[in-house]
Order: sequence, then C-alpha cells, then structure tokens
Amino acid sequence: MTPENPAPNSGHADGPLAGLKILDMSRILAGPSATQILGDLGADVVKVERPGVGDDTRKWGPPFLKDGTGAETSESSYYLSANRNKRSIAVDFTKPEGQRLVRSLAAKADVLVENYKAGTLARYGLDYGSLRAVTPGLIYCSITGFGLTGPYAHRAGYDYLIQAMGGIMSLTGETEGEPMKVGVAVADLMAGVYATVGILAALHHRDRTGQGQHIDLSLFDTQIAWLSNAGQYYLTSGEPTPRHGNGHPTIVPYQTFRAADDWLILAVGNDGQFARFCEFAGRPDLAADPRFATNTERVRHREVLVPIVAGLIAERPRAHWLDGLEPLGVPCGPINRIDQVFADPQALARAMKVSMPHPLAPEPIDLIGSPLKLSETPVSYRRHPPLNGEHTEEVLGEWLGYGAGEIAALKDAGVC
Repeated sequence: MTPENPAPNSGHADGPLAGLKILDMSRILAGPSATQILGDLGADVVKVERPGVGDDTRKWGPPFLKDGTGAETSESSYYLSANRNKRSIAVDFTKPEGQRLVRSLAAKADVLVENYKAGTLARYGLDYGSLRAVTPGLIYCSITGFGLTGPYAHRAGYDYLIQAMGGIMSLTGETEGEPMKVGVAVADLMAGVYATVGILAALHHRDRTGQGQHIDLSLFDTQIAWLSNAGQYYLTSGEPTPRHGNGHPTIVPYQTFRAADDWLILAVGNDGQFARFCEFAGRPDLAADPRFATNTERVRHREVLVPIVAGLIAERPRAHWLDGLEPLGVPCGPINRIDQVFADPQALARAMKVSMPHPLAPEPIDLIGSPLKLSETPVSYRRHPPLNGEHTEEVLGEWLGYGAGEIAALKDAGVC
C-alpha cells in the first residue's frame, strides 16, 4: 500500500508497547486521546463503558457516521477521533459485581487511566489506594480538571473552562477584541499528551524497580505548563503577556496579511529572513532602516512597520509571495481550510489520513493518522473505534478466562 493510504493492520499488535494492558476508564477527550496514542503504539487498550450508554461523546453530533442506507448511526465524529485501537467492554461498576469485575481487570492491567471527579471511584473501591493494595505494580493515571489537591480539587473540569482559567484565552483573539478560545479542545488534548508521557515514564520506573505509582494530572496544570514562552514573558517582565491577535508579542513581522486575492501568513524569524523579504518586496531600504534592522527594533516599532508590510503584500496575489519567498527561505504559507489540509500533498505523503473498516459503514472510514513516525516500530491501525461493549465477551475470556456461562450470568445481573 502507498503511504497515502496505509492498510489497517490485524488485531495483533507488534508495536513498541505490544504486550502492555491498558484499562481505560476515561471518557470524553483527554483520557481517550492518551489511550489512543498508547493503542497506536501497540498496547492492548480495553475501554470500560456504561452498558447501553457508553462514552458521552458517542452522542456529541452531528455529524455521525452513516450506515449503508445513509442513515445516521450512534457513532459521532467526535467519538471516532479518539478511540481507535481499543476494545470496548460494558461494565456497570456501580453494582458490587461490576466493582469486583473491574478490580479483577485492574489486577491484570499494567496501566489504568481514569478521569472521574476526585473521590468518585473511591466510593466504589476503585481508587488508587484500594487497587494498589492488591496490585502494587499498577500505574494509575488520574486526569482531573484541577488535580487531586488544592482548593479547586472538588471542581469538575471542562476544556473551555480550563482555557479561560489557564490563560490561553487571554492570549487568543484580536488585540482589542474579546478573549477567544482555541478552535479545538487543546487543554484536553495537551493533557492527553502529558498523560502519555507520564505513563511511559512510570512504566520505565516500574521496569527498573517493579514499583507502580499514581499519576495525578490536571488540565489546569498542563494548560499553565504549555503557556510556555507566553507564560515566561510574564514571569520575566512582571507584565501580563499582551494579546496580539494573529501577531506575535516578541517577533515582527510574524502574522497574517491579506494579499491581493487571499490571506497568508508571514513568519519572519530572524534579521536575515527580513532582509530577504525586503529585497524580494522591492524595499531593501526597510532592512537598512535602524528602526527595523533588528528584531528588537522591529518589535518596538511594530505600529510603524506592520502597516508598511501589509501595504506591500496587498499589492500582489498570494501565489506571488508563496512562490517567491519559499525558495528564499522566508517562512510564508497559506491559511488552509480543513479540507485543504487533508488534500495537501505533504499531509498525504505523511499518511495523516488513514482508512479503516467499520462494522456500521459500507466503506472504510477516514480517520486522522498518527504523527508518530518510528523507523523500527511504526504505529499500527488495528482496530476501528469500537461499538459500546463490542468486545465484552472477548476481553473477559482473554484477560480473566471467563466462560460463556459466567459472562451470561453477568449480563443477566445487568453488570455487562
């Protein structure tokens, strides 16, 4: 198969995390995005869902996956985005039998990931302290809005709320406009990435010591952490980091501009790039002007320089700038719509769109590919995002050795 459309692998994993068992008790996005990364890398991820209900995001649509008749199914695009390479098991752990079942599964797992409010799972004896007593090697990752300590520990966490409280909205949007959230749930997704890093670090520690541990990960903490240079701007200067819309607080010119026919971004990162831009634009004098010769001075004089650059770019069509500046090593690019992103030759060459069969769809469905490109142990696409409880019998048989009679009894009791 070509890189543009890699074939889905079989259910058997041979990636770098093959053999690891992940019990995924998370829902929505932060936890599922982390466990999808682990699944892509070969781990056996078992997603625990409520019987008949499942992950909340299954209903977060439209759009929904369509069946062979064109009718909408129960699987939303939101759910599909974060749940491939998993098996789903339906368990009602509010029932004592369900709690015993989850404890048995946790005893077989290497990692448990959950994102319930602080204290919720303790009511059912499924918190880290309870499980550690019987499974000391377990790595238990709790993802919450604000962490398990501090005055906000009891609060529920939502991406939108975290973007607001964690500072990113104060940096996003036009300078004089209202604060603006990022267009995807970045607080959730970044928490998922940090959770993955923490889990892999804890696995390495366990390999050396045999000791499991609890990972207390909060969306609020991770949002603050990835303020990065914008957060450090305040810590260094003592001044709140200013909002510059599509501009940059410490680099100029580094923003969107309107060409004669369409928008583009110009991202001049150093003085050499600025000089080459000015030469191409027919204004070499700008690079020699003491007000603009260095980035420090360009930042100080942005109110003068940016309108000049905007006027120059507006005189020519976008293709003029894209075709002319790229060979000169001056960063410049189009502002793509999502359909243009997935049609981009680079995205196709990098297999950032993959196709997988799905039992509810007449044709393979398209999913976003993994950005991880490992030379010796590549990611694999083995399992479609599962239906709720699709693998209950399979997992209980493989992980716990349950037979048909035991599984039937659990279903009769309303546990599965």
